Amino acid sequence: MVIEDQVSTGIQKRKCEMTISQLANSAGVKTDTVRYYHRIGLLRTPQRPGRGFRSYDEDDVSHLRFIRHGQNLGFTLNEIAALLQLTSADCTEAESIAKERLLNVRAKIEDLRRLEAALEQTVAQCSRRDASAGCPLIAALFE
Repeated sequence: MVIEDQVSTGIQKRKCEMTISQLANSAGVKTDTVRYYHRIGLLRTPQRPGRGFRSYDEDDVSHLRFIRHGQNLGFTLNEIAALLQLTSADCTEAESIAKERLLNVRAKIEDLRRLEAALEQTVAQCSRRDASAGCPLIAALFE
């Protein structure tokens, strides 16, 4: 990682340059993930300077972490792309995306509860089965 001091209009700015592997490590992802995000347009693809390696900075780290946090909250990559287009002033649009995601999560929870009940019933049937009878789980899977 190279740290450079730049003077811009009398104010010192610190620019942190890193390789793709350093960027990936900083956000806890693999370099292939970063390359994939480039291909689908979630992350900018920086130009290659004279030395031939792409250079990333703290803005890229922040952007990558935004994507990862969004995924951890269950947002799809399409939803994350939409959120990335918004500003902090666009809270209504962000809320709408989040509400839709919440409805999807609640539907999945209901599906999991139905699955849990079906598995509990099957396990109970297995526990109560006659030793000479076949396995209720195997039979249920063949139906």
